[in-house]
Amino acid sequence: MARNFRLKLTVILIVFSLVLSFVIAMFDYMKLKESVIASQAAKISMAEDKIISNLSTIDTVYDLFDKEMSDKMKEFSNELVQKYEEESDFAQWNFDELKKKYGMEVFVLNDNNTVLYSSFKQDIGLNFSDCCPKFSKLLDSRREGSNFSHDGMDIQSKTGEIKKFSYMPTPDHLYLIELAASLEDEEIFKKFNFLETSKELEDTYDIIDSIHVYNSGGFILGQKTDGYMQKKIEEPFFSVFNEVNQSGEVRELTLVADGRQKTYRYIPYIAEERRGYSTNRVVEIVYNDSELTGLLHTYKNQFIKQLLVIITAAVGLSFIIGRLVAAPIHLAFHDSMTGLKNRAAFEDEVQRSLAGSTPLALLMIDLDNFKQVNDRLGHGEGDRILKQAATMIAEVVEPKAVAARVGGDEFLVLFKKAEEHAVRQAAEELLLKIEGNVIGMRLTNEIPLSVSIGIAFSDRNDTFDTLYAKADDALYQSKENGKNRYSVHEPLCTS
Repeated sequence: MARNFRLKLTVILIVFSLVLSFVIAMFDYMKLKESVIASQAAKISMAEDKIISNLSTIDTVYDLFDKEMSDKMKEFSNELVQKYEEESDFAQWNFDELKKKYGMEVFVLNDNNTVLYSSFKQDIGLNFSDCCPKFSKLLDSRREGSNFSHDGMDIQSKTGEIKKFSYMPTPDHLYLIELAASLEDEEIFKKFNFLETSKELEDTYDIIDSIHVYNSGGFILGQKTDGYMQKKIEEPFFSVFNEVNQSGEVRELTLVADGRQKTYRYIPYIAEERRGYSTNRVVEIVYNDSELTGLLHTYKNQFIKQLLVIITAAVGLSFIIGRLVAAPIHLAFHDSMTGLKNRAAFEDEVQRSLAGSTPLALLMIDLDNFKQVNDRLGHGEGDRILKQAATMIAEVVEPKAVAARVGGDEFLVLFKKAEEHAVRQAAEELLLKIEGNVIGMRLTNEIPLSVSIGIAFSDRNDTFDTLYAKADDALYQSKENGKNRYSVHEPLCTS
């Protein structure tokens, strides 16, 4: 029994060590995860600030320094309107010559916002009502007006080139004359090129997959094409893009593809000086969880190695502690000879059980004629018989009940949630077992060795002492009636 106790203590120590190690490891894991997430957020925030800053700077610079270009565009537009008044049949115009003359692309849009004529042949037939409804409404208001207007940076629909566009209605409001001047070769754009900044950030940080700047129509600024219509942002991204455009608030969309998690972060941007829709943009930063996954994978490998070391140390230390501590702890609560509980531990068990609401049964067991064994055969043989009797008692009652040796040849057994027929059955089984093994318990048959048992059932007012007294009375009855039997304490009748 002491060995079992030592084993249980060792297992408890090992489990405690493992749980403690796991809790510490999980705490470190959460701290690491929070640290990596914070670092990742800082990098994304830095990239976001840098792109927004570049956009803001280039817009501000254009506000200050593109007056010369807008004045030229206005001058050229007035000339083209005058040309229209002289020759209203655009089919007679030489648009290639006009491009050479002004150094800009020339477009003519009808009242359906379709490009009828242009020096840029790829755009002929392009209908803004189909691709860009909001922008088309702006074009309607410009055609119906009478003033020259110009936008900030925007993109050529087919090529993705970054250009500046201007608009002038014809006097009859049937057409809109549009000019487009390339900005990518301008010194201002080269100095504050947000496209190069985006590329540098993508190359610098592994977590950033791509950075794009969309115009209000959902087309990427600076994304070159082969002359076909530039691809517009699609679902499920378009819904988030639209929401950002309308709310002016940052939104994110997280998707998992090919086992990798990607987050699409959309940041609204509006220039301080608004000109049409071209100064309304959305910045898209696509970042992955590779840094987080990599660090956590590395930590996981380290954690497994550390855990193996901790387990080895915990098991070894637990065995050592178990051997050093188990015996004293076991002896504090158990009888040193038989391994059953001692009186103090048993009494505490009974008191705690009596505090509950379930009925208890106390068996008091006494070896009949045991004094003769000690007197005739010696205390060594008496001790051997006590150990064997304790083993038989434990075999019969455990694990349903708790057994104890409380002194000499006296044993106690506590049944919790006691049912009388089960308790009586255990008592009968114990009598038969002792009687069947009585020869093996002693060296001679000259001593009539047996057991007497007293049984007492608890009531609400019982304490350990009162329950013990009732079991003692029942044991006395068994002795008086010839021994080798059990008796149940009967409560006194009162009238």
